[in-house]
Amino acid sequence: MSSYKLRRARTSDVAEIRRLVAPLADRRVLLEKEAVAYFESLQQFRVAEDDDGKVVGCGALHVMWEDIAEVRTLVTNMPGAGVGHALLEQLLEEARDIGVKRVFCLTFEVEFFSRHGFEVMANQAAVDPEVYSELLRSTDEGVAEFLDLARVKPNTLGNTRMIKTL
Repeated sequence: MSSYKLRRARTSDVAEIRRLVAPLADRRVLLEKEAVAYFESLQQFRVAEDDDGKVVGCGALHVMWEDIAEVRTLVTNMPGAGVGHALLEQLLEEARDIGVKRVFCLTFEVEFFSRHGFEVMANQAAVDPEVYSELLRSTDEGVAEFLDLARVKPNTLGNTRMIKTL
């Protein structure tokens, strides 16, 4: 069994992150993004690297507001090896470190996130109306997904909104 280590993503990892995402984007499990979007959000990413230095997983933590962030682009090509678990735990620890109280995800992997303490959102009242109106001003597609705006529905059909209180 191969081992891996977690680290901050580097600019040289963008091509590998896109390679990991591509098959899931083809199946409409993840949204495909242009390379520039990954470079612009690179500081949010952590990667898992195997013993040969190859990127075998990635994940990002995107802060949306004072008390809420989103886990994004959590991907691994080593199912069952604990890579996804380790990346998610790292992102949750970082959320705690910066003062985030709740972490959101939009996923098809309900069972995986449930095992990590996430719950299906019963309603979209995860933020109060004043914060909601502020978030509406965001141009970020992930925020639009969180708010369940009609313009993103074609890309998110079938996904489940989940949240975890830290």
